[in-house]
Amino acid sequence: MKTIIRGGRIVNEGTTRKADVVISDDGRIEQILPSLVTRDTVATDTEVIDATGCYVLPGIIDTHVHFREPGLTEKADIETESRAAAAGGVTTFFDMPNTKPQTTTLEALREKQRLAAGKSHVNYAFFFGATNDNADLFAQLDLHAVPGIKLFMGSSTGNMLVDRDEALERIFTLAAPLPIMAHCEDTSIIDRNMQTALEGSDDPDVSLHPFIRSEEACIASTQKAIALAKKHNARLHIAHISTAEELDLIPSAPTVSRGSATAAIPLITAEATVGHLLFSSQDYARLGTRIKVNPAVKSPVDQFMLRQALADGHITTVATDHAPHLLAQKEGGCRRAASGMPMVQFSLVSMLELVDEHVLTIERLVELMAHNPARLFEVRQRGFLRPGYQADIAIVRPRSPWKLTPDMIESRCGWSPLEGHEFNWRVEATLCNGHLVYNNGVVDRSYIGQPVVFR
Repeated sequence: MKTIIRGGRIVNEGTTRKADVVISDDGRIEQILPSLVTRDTVATDTEVIDATGCYVLPGIIDTHVHFREPGLTEKADIETESRAAAAGGVTTFFDMPNTKPQTTTLEALREKQRLAAGKSHVNYAFFFGATNDNADLFAQLDLHAVPGIKLFMGSSTGNMLVDRDEALERIFTLAAPLPIMAHCEDTSIIDRNMQTALEGSDDPDVSLHPFIRSEEACIASTQKAIALAKKHNARLHIAHISTAEELDLIPSAPTVSRGSATAAIPLITAEATVGHLLFSSQDYARLGTRIKVNPAVKSPVDQFMLRQALADGHITTVATDHAPHLLAQKEGGCRRAASGMPMVQFSLVSMLELVDEHVLTIERLVELMAHNPARLFEVRQRGFLRPGYQADIAIVRPRSPWKLTPDMIESRCGWSPLEGHEFNWRVEATLCNGHLVYNNGVVDRSYIGQPVVFR
């Protein structure tokens, strides 16, 4: 059965216009037409989705999530977190390798793909994790099935630290043509700062987290990663930039590109996460360890500069680093409380509030959260509203206030640092491959998404 999304304003490739989207029965966009369709002119065997008053966006591609499966499923699993993604307008996710077992062998990668094929409600892909001694496996990866190599140049959840110079040289030499997504923090600086903080307490207060995982630690590691990328001509995407100084190291890219989905890809790019855009060190007093993440949420100046960078081209993608933990695991301070927060369900509505605040335009939001992820990782036929592309679509309504309460949260952990916040935008519907996977508060748990195809 065909579907028509009627009466909305589509946001796509730098423009916003009133138009209708026709979706074929195979789940692809068939046509984008001037908004002239009425119920009287639609064939009886066509489903009509009334988007009057709404914006129709390409489905969000979240290129940085931790869905915790396998091995950490007391916190989350692929089913619960993909359900949260669908409810938030996210139609595709790329999952990180620090699970149990870590996704650092071909067998572990295939097992994750098998699990997702039976339980993910949206489209999925999995990064392959780099270690000190597995770079020889890169040549055996299916380039059409893997978005890239994840490299931890700083220790974080899962202890996948790569800290030997010879190993880093091999990773940057052998990763091509896959991009490297790097977590950049200098562990020796972090360890030194922790020892200083421990002189006053065996579990320093969370307000000291940005002192321990400091700007210096981020800058030193980012500088090293960029030097390696330039030396080996390797594509580098720096994850969760958190400091103003790091932004100065990133070349500015064009903020709007029309035409080819695979426009020229810069050698070095950067990601901002929703958490670092929403929160600053001033929020530790209010939210405590709920906003404890690695790298740390830093100063209001850093937050301001990250927001500025959304529009000036220094940031290429916005993702969540969605990283759920049980609230019991968030108890303690800098040493004991787990790092990470769940964000995937509320990332789009949060970013739309930054649109309302004139931090960026809605066209730029779509560039950062759909178009650029598709370009950067060379995703086939997703990330744009184009005839022939998969109908991955988010329908959002402005000026529709609602307050976030715990019963609305789809993630298994059951909490959000945004609880109690009143949002002005609402995700009305999410279509994944043309299927209405989320509609006005209800996720279709019977639907299973597709593996993403690259290059």
